[in-house]
Amino acid sequence: MSITIGTRGSKLALAQTETVMKKLSALGISSEKQIITTQGDTSTEIPLHEIGGQGVFVRALDDAILAGEIDCAVHSMKDIPAYRPHGIFTAAVLKRDSPADYIAHTVPLGKVKVIGTSSTRRKAQLLRHDPDLIVKDLRGNVDTRIRKLNEGEYDAIILAEAGLTRLGIRIPGERFPPEKFVPSPNQGTIAVVSRADPSLMEMLSALDHPQTRNDVLIERAVMEQLGGGCYTPLGIYSRAGHLIAEVLSLDGTRTERIETDVKTIDEARVQGRLLKGRAQDLIDEAYKRLGITNGG
Repeated sequence: MSITIGTRGSKLALAQTETVMKKLSALGISSEKQIITTQGDTSTEIPLHEIGGQGVFVRALDDAILAGEIDCAVHSMKDIPAYRPHGIFTAAVLKRDSPADYIAHTVPLGKVKVIGTSSTRRKAQLLRHDPDLIVKDLRGNVDTRIRKLNEGEYDAIILAEAGLTRLGIRIPGERFPPEKFVPSPNQGTIAVVSRADPSLMEMLSALDHPQTRNDVLIERAVMEQLGGGCYTPLGIYSRAGHLIAEVLSLDGTRTERIETDVKTIDEARVQGRLLKGRAQDLIDEAYKRLGITNGG
């Protein structure tokens, strides 16, 4: 049986898919890739929160799986929304790469004033660190972002360190410690999603890394309780069950944060509810200021 794997056409998405294909090949499983264009790829001049958030990168691939056009799809797991369509399952979670953010800069770090990012979380965390920074929207693939940095549109840009590593890109900059700049839930993790075919899911499950799966499920349990999606500045990070989660105001002036050890998904949900109770006004404010109806 040859598996048809759906992927976006960006260099990063293709690199991640090649990683999965090589792992399958090592297990004696043949596969081929099929590139599918998503709205997130074509609407690069529009802020993500205006076209549906990170989920726009996933929706077209979900539809292709449900239509039987592909068997599975490879995603950055942080792009996968909390709520999934019926019939779509996360068949494998690969061992996590670096969860950290990386600041690439063309001027000395102390002289950075204009930073590019399309993430409300990263913007809020940057402004918390230095309220005088000017944070401008930045969309496009990694190559486009680096080109805009080198052309002088920004003094610095924020990227996921894992993405740079997967693309083999070395660029001057520094890694942000994830304990301080808490990353997006599931950042640094590749997931393979598939339809509910037992033989297919069994094959793909050979790629699964149990410790990473447990950590990302803890993060997703907290995320589901918070219900803020990519609209609310929030960071959630679990490492071997040590959980750090925070919700920020859009301008970074206020933060609600928890740090604790959790052993089960139920415990993670309890912590998520506790944090939501303390941060509900920040979540509501973010939706209001972005002009989005909060269904959570």
